[in-house]
Amino acid sequence: MVPGIIGTKELLELVKSQNLIENLCERELNQPEGAGFDLRAGAVYRLGRGETILGIEKRIGPEVGEPLAKHGVHKEVVLRPGVFYLVETLESLNLPENICALFQPRSTLQRSGITFHSATGNPGYKGKLTFGLYNAGGEDFILELGARFSHAIFYRTGDNVRKYGGQWQGGRVSLEGKSEVQV
Repeated sequence: MVPGIIGTKELLELVKSQNLIENLCERELNQPEGAGFDLRAGAVYRLGRGETILGIEKRIGPEVGEPLAKHGVHKEVVLRPGVFYLVETLESLNLPENICALFQPRSTLQRSGITFHSATGNPGYKGKLTFGLYNAGGEDFILELGARFSHAIFYRTGDNVRKYGGQWQGGRVSLEGKSEVQV
């Protein structure tokens, strides 16, 4: 197969045959728009304080406790101006060895002064996703849990040497403990 963006017709087939994405909403399963799937906010966390390091062999991250809000328990959460949040998706990915995913914000976020921070879903990654949201606007922003806030675009890759095997496999939101050795 030729590398490139995978259309929604094939993506829906991969959801059914290979469980590409778990827990997609009915809208995405029945009438997806564009070149991928929208993902929904499942839980929102606020970063704790303290030293953080991204080193060659070691990393130290901020503490992240229980979620401020969680789908099924809370209806919404207020994102305050000047605060950075982590948002976990309701959906989980099961990327095969020849597909990666890139993530973009829904345009309502940028139109509301909310910046979106993401990484790549590498081939072989399995688990929920965690994105960063920062309220750069001057007003509170209300995020309803279950709302579509990100768009995932899937690409067929060429040959890969090995699939993702990093420490974030499985969809964890933060470091396990205050620090850990890099893999």
